[in-house]
Parts: sequence; structure tokens; C-alpha cells
Amino acid sequence: MAELDPSLYTVAWIAPLEIEARAALHLLDKRHRGRFPLTPGDDYIFQAGDACGHNIIIATFPAGEVYGTRSATALATQVKKFFPNLWFGLLVGIAAGLPNISRNPPLDIRLGDVLVGLPVGDNAGLIDYDLGKETGTDGFQLLCGGHALAKTERVVRSAIGSIKLRAPDDSDDVLEHYKRIEHKEHPCGTFADPGQCRDTLYQVNESGDESPVLRERRPDSKRIRVWYGPIGSGDKLMKNAQKRNELRDKYNIIGLEMEAAGTMDQIPVGVIRGVCDYGDEHKNDEWQPFAAAMAAAYARAILAEIRPKDSRCINN
Repeated sequence: MAELDPSLYTVAWIAPLEIEARAALHLLDKRHRGRFPLTPGDDYIFQAGDACGHNIIIATFPAGEVYGTRSATALATQVKKFFPNLWFGLLVGIAAGLPNISRNPPLDIRLGDVLVGLPVGDNAGLIDYDLGKETGTDGFQLLCGGHALAKTERVVRSAIGSIKLRAPDDSDDVLEHYKRIEHKEHPCGTFADPGQCRDTLYQVNESGDESPVLRERRPDSKRIRVWYGPIGSGDKLMKNAQKRNELRDKYNIIGLEMEAAGTMDQIPVGVIRGVCDYGDEHKNDEWQPFAAAMAAAYARAILAEIRPKDSRCINN
């Protein structure tokens, strides 16, 4: 098997979970045959390929790895060490979406929508909601007011800004890229849309009683939306609607995920997440493939915006 040269790869696509890595691989233009040379202390096997003129490595957790910020830090540390000429990175995968229907206008986030981490006003683009101090008077306070993590690379933020300028049609390119993967198979099925009829959001009152929220069906041409704003990152898997709402309202976040806080200070990645649940007791795995595919499709759109001067890819 051919030996690949780490110095030739400039983009790190970090897809921590298996279903996220599978989606990423399907959206490459070409996979590169071969393996990177390993020495003792190298704990990860990276996949390689190219897309939109970029030579890309796809980094994922080893089978059976416990997910979370610590595992993400270990992975990102080795990616940074192993590939000396990285230009930028993308963290692409699934997350819980945090709708707020009572807001004006409503934050009507739905399953399959794409969340893109960006600062809004005084809020950071990525908030480590576990990192801070507990005080006797003001309760829990975020470290540095939530601005403790590095910012996404400017070139990635510029690409996101370029896509965002096309709103409300910014999802058109995403849906076009998604068509490449929609019917691809994985061990549990395909990446097809489970259907809007299976997307139910439950509203919870102060007593903990829940009721379904009535929402109009979106037209097929606007099946998904892209939302930009702060994303919360921490080690807690959220399955509590009341706690979810507290975090949403306290930090003005649009989603929750579990790897970005561990990645950001090693590689200041762009955080792209597909919504697979609402962070409540109804969380399940049904929407993960579709959500992973939508996030990967948006990542592909970013790669198309950032065309390298030298777009020669490895020919193998």
C-alpha cells in the first residue's frame, strides 16, 4: 500500500463519530489510497482524500472511544502534530438544536437544520458552558465571560460570511451537495430524510409537563435552514428539556455539542453541526445520519468557497 505524505495535506476535517466520518468520506471528490506512516505514540489512523482542490484528512475517534471534550483534545493534538502544513480545520457532525418558539421572530430550529458557530453581539461563537467558577452571590460564571476559547480561522469565517450573504437561499448549495450522499448506504440504512412528519418538538412548562408544538410543514425547496450563532460545548449529554432551556436562555446559544471545546485551542476549527435531537428525553439516534449528512454538505460548501491557489491534488 502506498505511503502518504502528511506535509501535502492542508485541511483537517474532524468528524468524531463514525456516522459523521462516513458522511465526510462520501462528500470527497476522491479518496486517496494509501496510509500515513506511523511511529510509536501515533494513536490515530487518518483517512485522506480531496475535495474542491484541497487535500484533506478526515480524523475520527477510534472505535469504542468515549466521546467528549477530552477525547476531542487528544485527537486534535495529534492532528496538529502529525500534519505540519494545515491551513484550516472544520469540526463537522451532529448536535442538539435549541429552538425558541416564543422568541420574536421565532427561533424555529428543526431536525436536519444546520447550526454554524458564529459570534453574535457580545456572545462568543463557541461557549464552553462547563468552564468557569461557582460564586456564592452570582452563581456560575463563565471563564472570561464565555470568550475563553480561540476563534475560528479568519478564512473560514470569511467563507461562512460569503455563504450567509445568500440567505435566505443559503441552504440551496447545501441541499445540492446533500444529493450526492442522500442514498448512500451505512450499516443502519441510508442518509435519507426521515420525514418532517417524524419531527416533533415538545414544549415544557415550569412544572415539567410537556406538550407538542404545532409547526407548519416546510416546503420541500426550503426543507432545511441554516442558523448562525453561539454554540454551547461541554461534556454533558443533554436529555433534559428544562436544563436545556436554562442554558439556551442564559447564554443565547442555538445548539449543544460535546467536542468543540476540546478541539478549539489546538485547531481553531469552524464548527458545523446538523441537528439530530432537541436535547430532551425524546433524544434517539434516528435523525443522526441525516443530520450528519447535512452538516457535511455545509462543510463541502465552505470548501467550495475557499479555493486554493494551488489546487493540485494527489493523483492516485
